[in-house]
Amino acid sequence: MKLALHWKIVIGLILGLIYGVIAAFYGWGTFTTNWIAPFGIIFINLLKLIAVPLVLASVITGVASLSDLRKLSRIGGKTITIYIATTVISVTIGLVLVNTLKPGHKVPADMRQRLQQTYQSDVESRKEAAAQAKERGPLQPIVDMVPSNFFGSASSNRNMLQIVFVAIFIGVGLIQVEKKYADPVIAVFEGFNQVIIRLVDIIMLMAPIGVFALIADTINSVAKDNLNQVVELLGALGFYCLAVVLGLLIHTLITYPSLLKLFTPMKIKTFFKGIAPAQLVAFSTSSSGATLPVTMESCEENLGVSEEVSSFVLPLGATINMDGTALYQAVAA
Repeated sequence: MKLALHWKIVIGLILGLIYGVIAAFYGWGTFTTNWIAPFGIIFINLLKLIAVPLVLASVITGVASLSDLRKLSRIGGKTITIYIATTVISVTIGLVLVNTLKPGHKVPADMRQRLQQTYQSDVESRKEAAAQAKERGPLQPIVDMVPSNFFGSASSNRNMLQIVFVAIFIGVGLIQVEKKYADPVIAVFEGFNQVIIRLVDIIMLMAPIGVFALIADTINSVAKDNLNQVVELLGALGFYCLAVVLGLLIHTLITYPSLLKLFTPMKIKTFFKGIAPAQLVAFSTSSSGATLPVTMESCEENLGVSEEVSSFVLPLGATINMDGTALYQAVAA
C-alpha cells in the first residue's frame, strides 16, 4: 500500500526529532550543520522560489476568470471579513489564556535574567521596529501595498502583498479589455500556472527529507551539543509553551471547525485530512510564504476548492491572515 504524503512527512518529522535529540546528546552539532541542515534549507528555498511566480500566475488567472468585478468584490469582502474575525478570535484566545494561566510568573528569576541577556539584541531590534511602526501614518499599510517597482517586489517573498496587488490589478485589466486581446494573455498565465503546479509536485517529493532536516537543525541550533540546555530551557518555558499550544489547539479544533460547519457541508475529518500536508509543512518551516504552494495544492486537489477562489484567497491569507502569530504575540505580550 502506497503511503500518503502527509504520513511520510509525519515520519520525517518524528525521525528528525529523534535524530536531533541523539545528535545533541552525542555532540554531533557540526555534522548536523554541515551535512543535514542544508537539505532543509534547499527544501525551503525551492518552495520560496516558486511562491512568487505561483501567486502571480494563479491570482491573475483567478481574477480574470471571474469576468465580473462585482463577483471579485463579493469574494474579497467575504474574505477580508473572515480574516479579520479569525484574527480577532485568535488574539482573544491568547489574551484569555495569558491572563488566566500567567505563564510568565512560572519562569524562575535567574532563568529570566539569562534569557534577557542572551536575546538582548533581538529584543532591542524588535523594540526599535515597534517604535518605527508607531511613527507610521494610518494609511501607510495601504501605501506599502502599491509597489513602485514590480521587479523589486518580486525579488523578495516579504513583499507578497505587493505581488498580490499587482496580480489583481493585471487581472482586473484583463477583465476590462476585449476578449480577443485578453484570452491569449490568460492562456499564457494558465499554462505557466500549470507548470508551477507540476513543480510543486516535484518539490513535495523531497518534503519528508526536508522536514527531517529542518526539525533536526532546529533542535541542533537550540541545544548546541548540550542536551541539558534544551531540557533546562523547556523546563523554564514549558508553561509558556503549553499556553501557546493550548491556544493553537483551541483555535484549530474549535474556531475553524465551527466556521466549517457554519458555511460548508464538508465533514471536519475530510477537512483536516485534506489540509494535513500543508499543516505539517507549515509546522516544519514556520513560513506561510514557503507553505503557500502546498496550501494551494492541498485546497484544490484534496478539498475541491475552485482555482479562481484559492488563487485569490490563499495568497492574501498567507500575507495578512496569520492567526497563529497573532495568538502567539498576545500570549508573549
